[in-house]
Amino acid sequence: MKQQNESCPAKEQFKTMIGGQALIEGIMMRGPEKQAVVVRKAKEGLVSKTDSLKKKTGILTWPLIRGIVNFGGSMLSGVKCLMWSAEQADLEEEDAPEDETPKQKAKREKKEEKGPSKLESWLEKKMGSEKFMSVVIAFSLILGFGFSLLLFFLLPIELGNLFQRWTDCGVLVQHLLEGVLRIVIFLIYMIAISKLKDMRRVFSYHGAEHKTIRCYEARLPLTVENVRKMTRKHPRCGTSFLFVVMALSILLFTVLTVLLNELIPGLAALRADNRLVYNLITMAIKIFVMLPLVVSVSYEINRLVGRYDNRFTRILTVPGMWFQNFTTNEPDDSMIEVAIRALELVLPEQEGADKW
Repeated sequence: MKQQNESCPAKEQFKTMIGGQALIEGIMMRGPEKQAVVVRKAKEGLVSKTDSLKKKTGILTWPLIRGIVNFGGSMLSGVKCLMWSAEQADLEEEDAPEDETPKQKAKREKKEEKGPSKLESWLEKKMGSEKFMSVVIAFSLILGFGFSLLLFFLLPIELGNLFQRWTDCGVLVQHLLEGVLRIVIFLIYMIAISKLKDMRRVFSYHGAEHKTIRCYEARLPLTVENVRKMTRKHPRCGTSFLFVVMALSILLFTVLTVLLNELIPGLAALRADNRLVYNLITMAIKIFVMLPLVVSVSYEINRLVGRYDNRFTRILTVPGMWFQNFTTNEPDDSMIEVAIRALELVLPEQEGADKW
C-alpha cells in the first residue's frame, strides 16, 4: 500500500472539537454527540460500535474543573475502547505462514485451542461478563496508575534525594531536578516503546487519526488520497497534552513545594529528620492536590491553542509538535480507511456543531 513522507499541513478552514485515540488495529473518534470505535479485522473488514455521549452541564463545564472531569472521563473511556479493540483482535485466527515448520504448527494450534484461564472463567461465571469487564478495566487503571506512580514520581524523587545528599542542595534545586528528571524519563519511555513492533502500528494509527482530522479541518473530501497528503502532526494532540502536563509540573510542583516548606515549619524540619516520611507526604500532596491543578491548567492551555492560531499559540505547541515525531508514524491506506470511517460516524447532524 502507498505511503507518503511527512508533508506540509493543509490550510485550516476551521477547528473541530473532534478528537481521537489510536487503538489495537483501530481508532476511536469522539465528537460532540457520539463516540465511535472502528477496528480492522482480517476476515470481516471494518467493525465498529457507536455510543451516544451525555452533554456536560453546570459546574462540570467551569474552567479548571472541566479539565479534571474531561481528563478522567477520557482515561476511562480510552481504556474501555482499548480493551474492546483488543477483544476484536483476539477473535482473529492466526494465519499459517507458508514456511511453517511442524513444531511451529503444533505451537500455533495449541495456542488457538487454549481458552480462557480457570481464573478468568470463574470470575466471569460469578460476576457475569459486564461486571467481569468492569473489574478488568478497574484493575487496568489501578495497574497503570501504580506503574506511572513508580516511574514518574518515585524514581525522580529518589534520584533527587541522591543528588541532594551528594551536593546538599536546597529544596528549590532538588524539586527542579525532580521535574527535569520526570520529563527525561517520560521522553525515554515514549521513545523506547515507539521502537516496539506492535507500538509502531499503534503510532501509525495515531498518525492516521491526525491526518484525517487535518483533512476534515481543511474542508476537503474525506478520501484516502486527500488524507494521505496531510501532515501527521496536530497541535491539539493528546500526547502533546501529556507533555505540557509534564513541563508545567516542573514550575508548579517546584514553586508550591517551596511555599509549603516555608509556610509549614514542621514540614521543613521533617525533611531533615525523616526523609522517607517527608517524601511520602510531599508525593501525596503532589499527586492529590498539585497534579489536578496542573492537569486543569494544562487543559485550559490546550483549549487556548485549539481556539487560536497566532505566534504565541504556535510557540506553545512547538514542544508537543516535536514530541509527535516519536508518537506518530506515517499510516498505510488501510489505516487511513479506518480513521475516515471512525470520523464519519461521529460527525454531528448539524454542520458546524463540532466547531471548537
